[in-house]
Amino acid sequence: MTATAAAPARPAPAAPLRVTWVQPEDLIGHELRQAAEDGRDAAELARRWQAAGGTTAPGRAGASPAPAGPALRALAGALLDELALLPCPSEADEPTELTAIQREWAPWPGDGGPRPDGGVPAARLEAAWLGRAAGCLLGKPVEKLPLDGIRALARSTGNWPLTGYFTESGLDPAVAARHPWNRRSRATSLAGNIDGMPEDDDLNYPLLGLLLLERHGPGFTTGDVARLWLDELPAGRTFTAERLAYRNLLGGIEPPHTARYRNPFREWIGARIRADVHGWTHPGDPAAAAAQAWRDATLSHTANGVYAAMFVAAALAAAAGGGTDVHRALRAGLAVIPARSRLARAVRRGIALARDEPTGTPAGFATVVDRLHSAYGHHHWVHAVPNAALLAAALTHAGGDFSGSICRAVSGGWDTDSNGATAGSLTGLLAGSPEALPARWTAPLRNRLATGVRGLDGIGFDALAARTAALVVPASPADRTKAPAP
Repeated sequence: MTATAAAPARPAPAAPLRVTWVQPEDLIGHELRQAAEDGRDAAELARRWQAAGGTTAPGRAGASPAPAGPALRALAGALLDELALLPCPSEADEPTELTAIQREWAPWPGDGGPRPDGGVPAARLEAAWLGRAAGCLLGKPVEKLPLDGIRALARSTGNWPLTGYFTESGLDPAVAARHPWNRRSRATSLAGNIDGMPEDDDLNYPLLGLLLLERHGPGFTTGDVARLWLDELPAGRTFTAERLAYRNLLGGIEPPHTARYRNPFREWIGARIRADVHGWTHPGDPAAAAAQAWRDATLSHTANGVYAAMFVAAALAAAAGGGTDVHRALRAGLAVIPARSRLARAVRRGIALARDEPTGTPAGFATVVDRLHSAYGHHHWVHAVPNAALLAAALTHAGGDFSGSICRAVSGGWDTDSNGATAGSLTGLLAGSPEALPARWTAPLRNRLATGVRGLDGIGFDALAARTAALVVPASPADRTKAPAP
């Protein structure tokens, strides 16, 4: 009997690769929602999409329930192009061009706070970096969870109103089953598990901003931002508007068209999380900080997405000047964006609602949050408008207090880690030094930041502060009256 070798087993077929956030069938629902927000009449295009079997925008995910067939995908692409040609009524009050935005500015200099002759102390910048990290880390385990889930998890563990990092200690298993933590963050961002700051895009982008200024200085162009991304930012680490801008770059599309072509996320929050370094390095000069943030933001965003970045950069510039008044910083942020824009109106509403509730204790802030969700809950949870309203409300209600601000920002839901990060950055600056921040927030960070940005993994916040301080552009009278050219 002759032995025969067994035939090698065939490998199981690989699961089809599904690249999210970029397929036409994933984008069309979001673009239809964007059209409703900016006033375009897209009713007929929406009917054609629904009649063909198309689905609405995913509520929290980056992909539709199932990939589309060739015919439906082709229709989605055609409809995206038709949507781009529709007249957009909101553009009259919400321009993207810098010169048009500047025409809306209040006379400058405005209420931008102190204008130091020298730089920003490294200790103040270290507090800003630490504050950004701590606020982000607080929000990481509940990112993407609905508001009722955040409240249920906090209450179940005796941490409501929020006073510290989320924990599993004492958590009711039934609550945990109904509202699971963000699975990517659970092991690194819950109290007891934190050992340094884990990687997050809310910190990666400020690191890229640092590299941008080190390589090109404050006169960088939007093209320089694009080249930095291609050199240092893996495409798989991008999401929403940034991923589509990246795709457009690889397809030969140049800025600022990278922000518009088949990019329904262009008014979402992504540009805002890139704004901090521009504010930190322009102490007392909100106009210059805002113009610098504009050149960064317009690679991937338009209108309200750009305003969110300008608003934050200007507010941070006011705080970096050495002031301690969060309300002045918010006024400086509002002064550099069009007053009739949806984002400016949302910020003013957030501030007004926060002022209507008793301040000093966090309990009344839940009422503010409920009112904001009632007003803006129709937006996607990553959209710039509702998140700007919540951020402004949290900072106002807490009076600029560090712990109160990050806890309120995260407890309000939506983009929890991004709102916590920005609130922590601003109030860290206002606090003035790492020692002024409560150790319960900063000690677990262990002066160590994990990142995929080349050459920076494991860097300390003190080292980041020193490098940032070397990039500070002191304000001058001339700088306050004109912004850098695009």
